[in-house]
Amino acid sequence: MIETSARVVSAESGVVRVEPATESGCGGCKSRSSCGVSGLGKYFSSTRSAIEIRCDVPVAIGEELQLSMSEGDLFKAGLLAYLLPSVMALVGAGIATTLGGGDVGAVLGAVAGFCIAFLLARWTGWAPTLSAHKTNHSTEGVTP
Repeated sequence: MIETSARVVSAESGVVRVEPATESGCGGCKSRSSCGVSGLGKYFSSTRSAIEIRCDVPVAIGEELQLSMSEGDLFKAGLLAYLLPSVMALVGAGIATTLGGGDVGAVLGAVAGFCIAFLLARWTGWAPTLSAHKTNHSTEGVTP
């Protein structure tokens, strides 16, 4: 599991808006903004605004939650966001080239393949699942 802390900004009817509670990254070096190690830390970078997540536990504004995501979900999201468009762009360029499109055709085929991959990713409707639970040092003292 990949985990990070987040602070509740607003809460209503099972949906909470959270923002990063601490600075992202592992703190091991000065390149936290470009580090590939912190998956959720990158999602909660300091330039990112608060996000909405589902939370079945009653929480109060200002309370700290522990957000977690499985490594498998992060891996699938990476494949869907990076690998699929790259492969489809290469396939589109290859098809256009074999059909005799030349360089311009290859570029157009790559763009078409990328767009098709983007649409496929959107049509799947899949999104990684974040689970939220209260931290042990929350203000109400409730354990997950």
